Order: sequence, then structure tokens, then C-alpha cells
Amino acid sequence: MLLVIDIGNTNIKMAVFQNDELGMSLRLATVVGKTSDEYGLNVTDLLGRSGVSPADIHDVIMSSVNPNLNYTFEHMVRYYFKVKPMLIGAGLKTGLNVKYKNPKEVGSDRILNAVAAYHTYGGPVIAIDCGTATTFNVVSEKGEFLGGLISFGLKTSADALSSRAAKLPSIELSAPPQVVCQSTITNMQSGIINGFIGMVRHIVAKIKEETGYTTAKVVATGGLSELLSSEEGIVDAFDRTLTLRGLNIIYKLNKN
Repeated sequence: MLLVIDIGNTNIKMAVFQNDELGMSLRLATVVGKTSDEYGLNVTDLLGRSGVSPADIHDVIMSSVNPNLNYTFEHMVRYYFKVKPMLIGAGLKTGLNVKYKNPKEVGSDRILNAVAAYHTYGGPVIAIDCGTATTFNVVSEKGEFLGGLISFGLKTSADALSSRAAKLPSIELSAPPQVVCQSTITNMQSGIINGFIGMVRHIVAKIKEETGYTTAKVVATGGLSELLSSEEGIVDAFDRTLTLRGLNIIYKLNKN
């Protein structure tokens, strides 16, 4: 079995693959202060509850946008799974031609989403990741990663409002039934969520206009991507496992 690990700024996502089949997935909160043993016990316990033991894991591949946790997880993998993890970075084959001024600047999560989107849906394709930040990643029909853009995330926006405006509370990110609302909480929900939807719609339209890829598939991933599901004409497919499957694809390209 292959264990894939995606270390994000808010959550750490993991999954187990066997013969290209995603068997189980789990999610942990990203906590920089945790030790490798704490994470090791968390991970092995959660795997064990699904009938997977450390001995069943023959290899591990990791992606990280949080360098503070890289050593912690590398040490955890070596100690608990007895393997050296493959870390997404410069020098690995991705199957894409990265057309970026400095390819080392591209976040590994963006490359993973682009790889999985192109491999699964073909090109041209636009992969949107709705996480701590919202990233838009464009891949041509020839498998060229053309770049994209980075914007605010939904939760980041909500946290900024409640932390910087003294009278605005923390809110749950759920869509109110209408745009014009009559309470502070629903006003905030409407403004943040409808503003996000409008941003995504506008950016997708501008990408298609600028690249000429008017028929490009639009794929959304990330925990908050479902908030786009009620809007017609923006997203063609929702794929919560996009990043994890990108790790599996890159592992297969580099395992030898």
C-alpha cells in the first residue's frame, strides 16, 4: 500500500492507495507544535481503525506547503513506517511542462492539482483549489502548466473580518437563502460567499477569454468547493480527492 500525505496550512490530508485504488482517507488539523510521535500515534491509530497497519505501508509520498512540519513528518514516517518518504519538489517528474518563470516558486499543492486534473479530465483544464487560499491553475491541451493566480480563501476572509472589525462575530460558512439579509451574521455570510462566487465566476471567464480555452473543463477541489455547487455554469466537476490522486500519479512517475 502507498500512503500519500498532503500537509496544508489548515489541514493535513492523507490517503492509502492500493493498485491505484483510493482505499481510505483521513484528515488532521495542522498543528506546528505537535511532535513526530504525536502525529505518528494519531496516524497509526486512525489507519488501524480502518484495518491498515504500519507494516502494510510499503512506501510514502508527501507534499507540503508548511515547511515547519517537513522534518516532523519525515521523522515520523521513517520511525513509524520504516521507509524514507518521497517529498514533492524540484527534480521529480510531474508529466507536465511547467511554464513558470521560476518553477521552484510554484506550491506543490498547485502542481498536484494540475497533474491530477490533466490526467483525469484532459486538457485544457482549470483546477481551482478552495482552501486557506483559493488557487486557479491552468493546464493546456499539450500538458503545459501555464500558471494561474492566487486569491483569498473563504475562511481566511471570514477570519479577517471578525478579527479586524470589533463588532463582527466569527461565523459559520454556510450560504444564506437570499442575497439581501436582515442580521449581521447572515449579512456577513451573504457578502463573503456571494463575493467568493462572483470572484470565481469572473476569474474563470477571464482565464477562458485570455487563453482562448473557451471549452476548458473547470474542476474544483478543497473543503469549501461545495459552496460553488449551486451555481450553474462555473464548475464542471467537483473532486475532493484531486490533490491526493495527484500524489499517487507523481509517485508512479518517479518510483523507479
